[in-house]
Formats: sequence, structure tokens, C-alpha cells
Amino acid sequence: MEKKENVHVEKFKHIYNVIGKNVKKFRKAKGWTQQQLADECEDVTRAKVSKIENAYEDYMFSTLLEVIDALGKTLSEIPVEDEE
Repeated sequence: MEKKENVHVEKFKHIYNVIGKNVKKFRKAKGWTQQQLADECEDVTRAKVSKIENAYEDYMFSTLLEVIDALGKTLSEIPVEDEE
């Protein structure tokens, strides 16, 4: 049976996509793999980093803050709208 996406992710898919895209951009700018980013965080796995970057699941706000902090960014530096 296929796992169904979280209802909140679907409702706010565009925002999750933009946040994920920016997390990935900042991670790659540091030259890190998903595992390296996860290793810089407390209680964040490589799989969780992948799910954030790919807007796959509804994650806790504290998890996002942990990832952003590990990237050396602040919440205000993670746009929720496309800059294009």
C-alpha cells in the first residue's frame, strides 16, 4: 500500500517546496551531503533532511529550526515564496 502524503503538506505544498529547495541550496553551498547536514543537527536523520528538501512530510517547526541553525542561517533567510 502506498504511503499517503500528510494533509498539511498537500495543503501548503508550495511553501514546503520552496523551503526544501532553499535548504538544499544552502546545504550544497556549504558542500555538504544530506548526511553531513544531519550530523550537524541534533535528532535529525539523513532521511529527515531528504524529506524536508523534497517536501515529503509535515515536520516539526523545531526540526526546521535545527536544520536552519546547522546551516548557519536564520528563519528570515529561508524564503517561503519563490524569488524567481
